[in-house]
Amino acid sequence: MMEGRTGWWETVIGLEVHAQVVSKAKLFSGAATQFGAEPNTQVSPVDAAFPGMLPVINRFCVEQAVKTGLALDAEIRLESVFDRKNYFYPDLPPGYQISQYQQPVVGRGKVALDMPDGTTREIGITRLHLEQDAGKSLHDQHPILSYVDLNRAGIALMEIVSEPDLRSAEEAGIYLRKLRSILRYLGTCDGNMEEGSLRCDCNVSVRRPGEPYGTRCEIKNLNSIRHVMQAIEYEARRQIDIIEEGGTIAQQTRLFDAGRNITRPMRSKEEAHDYRYFPDPDLSPLVLDPEWVTRMRVQLPELPDTKKARFVSAYGLSPDDAAVLVAEKETALYFERVAAGRDPKAAANWVMGDLFGALNRLGVGIEQSPVSAEQLGSLMDLIANGTLSGRLAKEVFAEMVATGADPGSIVEAKGLRQVTDSGAIEAAIDTVLAAHADKVAEYRAGRDKLYGFFVGQIMRATQGKANPALVNELLREKLTGESGGAR
Repeated sequence: MMEGRTGWWETVIGLEVHAQVVSKAKLFSGAATQFGAEPNTQVSPVDAAFPGMLPVINRFCVEQAVKTGLALDAEIRLESVFDRKNYFYPDLPPGYQISQYQQPVVGRGKVALDMPDGTTREIGITRLHLEQDAGKSLHDQHPILSYVDLNRAGIALMEIVSEPDLRSAEEAGIYLRKLRSILRYLGTCDGNMEEGSLRCDCNVSVRRPGEPYGTRCEIKNLNSIRHVMQAIEYEARRQIDIIEEGGTIAQQTRLFDAGRNITRPMRSKEEAHDYRYFPDPDLSPLVLDPEWVTRMRVQLPELPDTKKARFVSAYGLSPDDAAVLVAEKETALYFERVAAGRDPKAAANWVMGDLFGALNRLGVGIEQSPVSAEQLGSLMDLIANGTLSGRLAKEVFAEMVATGADPGSIVEAKGLRQVTDSGAIEAAIDTVLAAHADKVAEYRAGRDKLYGFFVGQIMRATQGKANPALVNELLREKLTGESGGAR
């Protein structure tokens, strides 16, 4: 809800996500799909729309789309149709895009969102259809000319369209993160928004609570979740201001200006009839074997929601911690390797605390972590067997991040092994108490807060290597025993 001058308004949001299919070949040709190749080096005669060239469906891309639909708990259509979506643009050589319209391969589904207040929101999926991407126009290569790169032309996209169920920029961000997580778990899209593998169009309108939907505007080609949220916030506020001033909303396609954090009009919004859809005459209807679909369903990997429930039940983690650990497939795998045969809650704390902090400082993902899961597990073993205290372990971990060395070798090289010899610790305690006899007297007279001072002095005297539990046990005995109290 957003508050305007005249009261409260509800934002209504539907998202169209274009997810590039993970495939080594394009949707209707055998051309390669590797990101970053030299311009126009991954183009077949089909992609360039040479006369007489006919499209041939890539079976693997269909499999990826069906797998995604199954993970979204969606209807899989056993018969679907490819259509021609007609429009002109220089980087679309044939003058049309092969897409799907009235009969997409995947129908209605849903995505469950974990909200910050602990509730769950279910967002409807209207459809998922396959289509080919366009090329790319380059306007910054020449002072008066535009260049065209057709490497992307024909790459397979899954367009995943949500119902208008989202009600805030925050919800849209949660939805995109969840959808991206599902796609990455499946391996059907790498979710790399910086490389254009995941792009989003936002349909935004506002209304008074309980009233019919307002006129929507579509914000095109957003390539980061942060930009999606900023664009929705601005667009909703823009529409509220116009209506409260007595104006009306024009149905438009708009662009987001990230530098100025505003949306700008691009063109009037197209309707379906503007594209003159009709079934592609070069492609037969796509017919799926129901037994093949059933096998695909059985072979689905463990998805984020299922994994989260297992982490809560099997490892005793809180739902919030489990949600963080399963958000990315690689993080969940890393955690399970660390937790194997160890205290899972301690493992979760190390991964979400020290490891995440180090990765954020380095600006890398867990896949590039300088500390492997096996190394972090070994560090936890050294704590469990008494070789390291918690404080020393932090020091060793920092060295592991800096050098990539194993914890055992760092302990030996730096002499960081924890002191567990009660005789040595007792000697350090005696020295500290003798040096601070006045404070010992004050403690025994009732100044209990001085206890922490003694512990600090003992740890300093042992260079932080004394076993904390043993220090506490022996120190209390000394302070009470020497005063004649019962032991």
